[in-house]
Amino acid sequence: MEPQEKIFKAFQQAGKALRSGEIAEMTGMDKKEVEKCIKKMKSDGTIHSPKRCFYDITDK
Repeated sequence: MEPQEKIFKAFQQAGKALRSGEIAEMTGMDKKEVEKCIKKMKSDGTIHSPKRCFYDITDK
């Protein structure tokens, strides 16, 4: 499974906005890798930041 898929599934399971540390804990990934993927996913429009340091799935 791709790292971005793991992150997306973590959001779906949580059903709420998460911090990168929470995502890393849920997925078992390194926090730095999570932050790198989040940056890419934000630029793709897959996720957004509803408030500082929190991320969530973008509704389409």
